[in-house]
Amino acid sequence: MGSLYSEVATWLHRWSAGLKLLLLAVFGTLLFLMTDPWVQAGCGVACLVLWISLGQATQVARRLMRSVIVAALLVAGFHVFMGNPVLAALSSLRLVCASTLGIALTITTRPSDLVEVLEWLLAPLARLGIPTERVAMQLALMLRFTEHFFVQWTKLDEAYRLRTGKSGGLRLIAPLTIHMLQATRRVADALWARLGF
Repeated sequence: MGSLYSEVATWLHRWSAGLKLLLLAVFGTLLFLMTDPWVQAGCGVACLVLWISLGQATQVARRLMRSVIVAALLVAGFHVFMGNPVLAALSSLRLVCASTLGIALTITTRPSDLVEVLEWLLAPLARLGIPTERVAMQLALMLRFTEHFFVQWTKLDEAYRLRTGKSGGLRLIAPLTIHMLQATRRVADALWARLGF
C-alpha cells in the first residue's frame, strides 16, 4: 500500500508517536471547544507555521492539503450563502487546522509506531477478555486504508492529468472504488491465510 509517511527527517520525527497522538487529541478537542473566530484564526496561523516548519516532508501530502483547503472554502461558501459568516469562519478554520494536525502526524510517524501505541492503549481491555491485538490491528488497518485512499486518489488524478491535461474530479470515483475494493480483498485474503483472522 502507498503511504504518506515521509522519510525526510524533521524535528517532529524525533517526537514519540504516543506524544504526538496525545497532542493531536488535546488540540483537536480544543479546536471544537473554541467559538471565538479570532482565536480560531490564531490556531490557523499556528498550524500554518507548523506546516512550513516541516519543509520538504510535506511534499507527499501537498495535493491532499490542497483538497482540504478547497473543501474548507466550499464549507465556508455554504455558510456565507446561508447568512452565517461567523460559522463559515469557524467551520473552515476547524477543518483546515484539524486536517493539518492529522497530516503532520501521518507524515512524521511510522504506521508501525502508531500500532504499538494503539496496542499499549488497549492493553487494559485484555483483562476483560477483549482480543486487543485484533482490535489494534483493525484500527491500524482503518488508518492505513484511509491513508491509502488519498495516496491512490492522488496517483489516479496525476495519471488522468497526464493523459488529458486536466483534473479527473468525480470521474475518478469509479476506478478509485474498484481499486480500493481490490486492495481490501487482497489484504483480507492475506490476513486469513497468515493469521486466521
